[in-house]
Amino acid sequence: MTAFRLDDPTPADPRRRWGDLDRAARGACYDNNAGVPDSAAQVAARNAASAAYRAAHARHLDIPYAQGERTAFDLYPAAQAGAPCLVFVHGGYWQRNARADFACFAEGLNAAGWSVAMPGYTLAPESSLAGIVTEIGAALDWLAAQGGTHGIAGPLVLSGWSAGAQLAAMQLGHPAVAAGLAISGVYDLAPIRETYLDEKLGLTDAEIETLSPLRRPVVDKPLTIAYGSRELPALVHDARNLHALRAAAHAPGALLPVPGADHFSILNEFRRPDGLLVRAAQDLLGGAR
Repeated sequence: MTAFRLDDPTPADPRRRWGDLDRAARGACYDNNAGVPDSAAQVAARNAASAAYRAAHARHLDIPYAQGERTAFDLYPAAQAGAPCLVFVHGGYWQRNARADFACFAEGLNAAGWSVAMPGYTLAPESSLAGIVTEIGAALDWLAAQGGTHGIAGPLVLSGWSAGAQLAAMQLGHPAVAAGLAISGVYDLAPIRETYLDEKLGLTDAEIETLSPLRRPVVDKPLTIAYGSRELPALVHDARNLHALRAAAHAPGALLPVPGADHFSILNEFRRPDGLLVRAAQDLLGGAR
């Protein structure tokens, strides 16, 4: 693990003593709902705001990119087809949530003149994690080929939150992607297999080795790695470790701690055109608006 300065307020990575933790304690290292006291209220507010935003921007919703109940896009195009587009991949530990729950986070970028595209994907256990990663690649293929017919023809910044950050990191090398913005992600899957999360995922040795961004060759494209200062320590350290791995390979991209943000509130930085995550996306394209 990467070492940090002695006055760093982040608790030590609990996975350093993984062998001393029972299954419940291991699960707690990744339980964001329990780790944020008002998580239920934040999720309810997010879903209500997303339903309202989606209803007000209903022209390009539920557009299939593959065969499957969830393999569809919600698109929020800018006024200019050539505007940059943020592709946002939702989280939920690969086994819950839906693209519709995150529509409100298109608001800030739309106000800043960007398009936003939100793909859905098949959830575990109906799909393996390898299958989900493949679906995100298919979504990007579709957007590159068909986005222009829906008013989206500009450069793509691939973003994701929580489990979606792992999916975004895995597809950073896609030829249609100009840069990436990974938010509050899990980048080493090995510990996940020893928690309650694996009951639906059923991770294999091959998936852990090939689908963990911290175990893969570095992609030499800009990738900003963001996390909230109040995240669970395991997620903070995953973010820092991925940035350190990329920095050692001289790959471009910033490490972006968001002061005061927890795992859920960090996404509010997408709600305003001057939000920290909106500015981070713009900076990835040299401030493109």
